Order: sequence, then C-alpha cells, then structure tokens
Amino acid sequence: MPRGKAAGKSPAPEGPPRGSGVTHVYETLKNEIIQLKLAPGSTIDESHLAGRFNLSRTPIREAMVRLASEGLITTLPNRATIVSQIDFLKLPHFFDALTLMYRVTTRLAAANRAESDLPRIRELQARYDAAVEARDVVAMITVNRDFHVAIARAGGNPYYCDLFARLLDEGLRILRLYYSSFNDVLPRQYVSEHDEMIAAIVARDVERADRLAAAHADQIVRQVRSYIAADTRPNAGLAL
Repeated sequence: MPRGKAAGKSPAPEGPPRGSGVTHVYETLKNEIIQLKLAPGSTIDESHLAGRFNLSRTPIREAMVRLASEGLITTLPNRATIVSQIDFLKLPHFFDALTLMYRVTTRLAAANRAESDLPRIRELQARYDAAVEARDVVAMITVNRDFHVAIARAGGNPYYCDLFARLLDEGLRILRLYYSSFNDVLPRQYVSEHDEMIAAIVARDVERADRLAAAHADQIVRQVRSYIAADTRPNAGLAL
C-alpha cells in the first residue's frame, strides 16, 4: 500500500480552481452593473449573493472589493453597499477629462509606439469589430476599454495610462448609454474611427492622431448627451 494513503479510499474529487468563484461573481455582477441590469443605487447584499451563487461570503466579499476598486459599487457610512450612482451633474467635467486623455494618449502613441505595441492594438480592434458584428454589448464595452488602454500604454507614460484607465472604468455605464442610443447596432463609420487612429499611430503622424482622437471623443460625447437629454424628458424612463 502506498505510504500516506488510506486503504480503500479514492482520492477526494478536485473542487473548482482557487479563485474561480470570485472571478465568476465579479464578472457576473460587473456585467449586470455595466448593462444597467443592476440599477444605480440598488442594494448589494452579501447574504443574497451567497445564496444566489451558492458560495460562502468570503469569495463574495473578494469580488465586491474588486468591484469597489473600479468604482462600480460603494459602501455607505451605515455599511450598506449599493451600486454606485451615476453623477450626471459632473458629466461635463468627466467628458472634458475623457476627451483630453483620448487626445494625449493617442498623440503619445503615435510619437512613441514600438513595433511590439502594434499587434496588441490590432488584435483588440479585431475583437472589437467582431463584438460589434455580433451585437455583444458587454464585449463592445470591455474591449473598447482595453483597446484605448493599449494605445495609452504604447504612449509610454504610466501616469497617463493609469488615469485614462480609471476614467474609462468610470465611464463603462456611460458607454452603455452610447450603444443604447444606436439600439446596440453601432454604425460602421464609428468602428472605422479606430482603424483610422491605428493608421495614424502606425504612420507616427502625431497631429493626425490628435485630430482623430478629438473627433472620436467628440462624437461619443455628443451622442451620449443627446441620448440623455431625450431620455430625461418627462416619462421618458431613464431613471438613473
């Protein structure tokens, strides 16, 4: 009989990989928050989630820590946890900062990118194109975020990269409104804007990269503002 094993006993079945429960809870809740299925201000209850996912509270809490770090949930002074509100009054400031970071990071990528940066940027654009074709809104939102972060990394300034990533994370639900304004069927011309930005980065055309990034940000901001204005009329139903 091999040492260390009891006779007549089979090895215990392996459980799910460590951390897989945390990842599943995190990704499920993040997708529901981004898609506004969990409305801003709604309560996040650990006990309910533990029952829903059939997990102990420990992985639930770990997933909530990740969501809180991305600004998607907020713990109030009374210790209740809610889906973070969207502060529409601060949107003009958010849009100003976002537009600036689109321009700065795309300019820097055109000036400083290495050949090794390009495959990742192109891969993400291919994935974004596929998500648009499939009308996979969660993928459209998350891959768009990763695409612009990859451009920021190609620029070589880690401070800009971190700031832009934080702004993009904060704006995930705003981007959901952007796609909703097109009924989740994004016109091809807006997909092509990414391709044009890549071409400018490849060509190291700093000024063109700046113009394209500014125009890209501007059309997103205009579209979201129009959508919010339409849906916040009386009885229009945008209860955020």
